[in-house]
Amino acid sequence: MSADQLKDALETLKDSGVRITPQRHAILEYLISSMTHPTADEIYKALEGRFPNMSVATVYNNLRVFREVGLVKELTYGDASSRFDFVTHEHYHIICEECGKIVDFQYPGLDEIEQFAAHVSGYKVSHHRLEVYGLCPECENNKVN
Repeated sequence: MSADQLKDALETLKDSGVRITPQRHAILEYLISSMTHPTADEIYKALEGRFPNMSVATVYNNLRVFREVGLVKELTYGDASSRFDFVTHEHYHIICEECGKIVDFQYPGLDEIEQFAAHVSGYKVSHHRLEVYGLCPECENNKVN
């Protein structure tokens, strides 16, 4: 985890008028250090030892706050639970159809799609989302063995 990312995120919260509680700090720290795009339940389970009085609702409420100030993206890929991604830079996701693992990847050429779509449609494009699906190496190995 980058200390600068945490410091910048905390500053963003303060600038937005959001009070920094120990739970908020811990949830944010966990999101920044996590590469797994965790669910709210996964965050709760990871932190419940440190915060025994914290509820899953507290985690959800904090994630909503983080989303509203632009620190977190909520990822919904058709399954029952949302996953949360700390916003470091624009990137895309590849999702394992077997285990649900999500991995980030970048492909700068896709930014041109927004410009092209705006040009041919006349729309004012706000954003785009790309999802790639397949089997992760672990699931592929399990199928072979």
